[in-house]
Amino acid sequence: MSINLRDALLKSLTTLPGIREFHLSYLQDILILVSEQSTPDSPRILVTAIEACVYNVPSTSCAILYISKVDSTGQCTSPSPTPTLVRALLLNYADRNTRPVAADHLWIQLFARAQSQYLFPNSADFPGKRPLGDVQLCGWWKRVFTDVALELELRSKGSVAPLAIRLFYVLPGYSDIEAEHSLKPVNPARPVTHNYQWTYGHPYSQIEIPLPCPGNDNDADAPRNLGQFIPSFDDDPKSRFMDEIAYTAGPVGIKSPPRKRARAVSSTSHGEDHRAVSNDGDGDDEDDKRDTHIEKDDRPLGELGKVSVNEFWERMSFRQECVAGAVTGFFALGVACFRNDIDERSAISPLAPQPGQVSSKMNKRVITSLMTGVEFSTRERAIRATELIEGTIRGLCEGISVVPAPVIHAPRPRPPTNSSGPNPTTTEQDASLLGPPRTPPPRMANGKRMVPDVSPNPFPEPETSLETYQSFIYGSVCISNPIPQNKDASNENKATSTPPVTILTVRRKKKRQE
Repeated sequence: MSINLRDALLKSLTTLPGIREFHLSYLQDILILVSEQSTPDSPRILVTAIEACVYNVPSTSCAILYISKVDSTGQCTSPSPTPTLVRALLLNYADRNTRPVAADHLWIQLFARAQSQYLFPNSADFPGKRPLGDVQLCGWWKRVFTDVALELELRSKGSVAPLAIRLFYVLPGYSDIEAEHSLKPVNPARPVTHNYQWTYGHPYSQIEIPLPCPGNDNDADAPRNLGQFIPSFDDDPKSRFMDEIAYTAGPVGIKSPPRKRARAVSSTSHGEDHRAVSNDGDGDDEDDKRDTHIEKDDRPLGELGKVSVNEFWERMSFRQECVAGAVTGFFALGVACFRNDIDERSAISPLAPQPGQVSSKMNKRVITSLMTGVEFSTRERAIRATELIEGTIRGLCEGISVVPAPVIHAPRPRPPTNSSGPNPTTTEQDASLLGPPRTPPPRMANGKRMVPDVSPNPFPEPETSLETYQSFIYGSVCISNPIPQNKDASNENKATSTPPVTILTVRRKKKRQE
């Protein structure tokens, strides 16, 4: 962790050809904006944006990097920096030596759906933007994941801790053979090893790489809820489908749980007391059965506990987002590092603010300004939008800090007093009250916490400053590399990626002259 993500991304851009300068702004959690400047006197123009989320599960030592959106304005100099930035971001989290979170296992997941624009409003109206189609986008992501897995394999050679890499993808509505043939024209040939052989299917049935959600340690054979397998992300079709399954009820709709029968009121007379006990003697079994029935009915309505993972993905193929006529894809990359030195795990809470981290409110304000306040339909508007967005980020870091929420002390209810005497006592009433709720003691191993304390969050919102902006958020890099010959590069790509095609000419019959 000697190098932060901003510097790692800037270092990856130094390999691009051409003479230009890139200006990068990186906000956690995670918004990456890259602007390009062709000459020192020319204005900056935003060319690439990446939005992602990081989830940390300390109980299983797993982390999830969810790529939400990747977009470009189409106003950059060729070649585009977008593929290089995406690979650098994935490698920074996939490599355990540079991973910003303390986790042994990592999952990278995304949902590929082709659209004309994601993060740059009206950028589809710019004539120079050529967004990828549905099949091209899925093939592009498959190439990126393959490159990341290949680089991870090269880096892991010679390491002490073994590394497991697995790749999964699903094209809803397609079989494995159909998906392979659909993506083959857009995927160049790659050397395939056993470490990153692509698996067509979901990753929630394998046991080689630990899943993020912890299982039941006491009963391994206990049925698990569907939500314990598949994580929920924002703006994800899987999450929307699981919400619908969770709200699915029976034929009578969503019903309230049945009420327990009220207990018989004790009477003052001994005879009535005895009669009540004798009448309820035969009904104890019925009460126990009714209580057991009530406990069974307390389960959440819906089918999350009934639908299996395989059935979920089979039904996912019939969702409107997956059968709207365009090819969509789910991609996942799992990286597991198995170590024996469990004691060397960091005892720092994952909620502790990291250097350069900004508050979630600031991140939302920047995204809102980007999505609603500017547009990129022309070069002039893109220049103006770049100045506004980059100025907003710098201004938020310089002057506006997070205002802490005021602490409101609610008045405690006074216990009822006995008005019969001048000095009332409440000893008997206090004795009947329950004690205040207490958090159970944490699990300890060798005098240390097995899992860092994360609830409640003891840390305040991180405050940004100009030093944070200059050291972690903003950075620039100038490149001056030779531009490769387009003809030679295209010929090499054609020779390696596209098989030779034999064109057959149709012989036409000559008409008889009568």
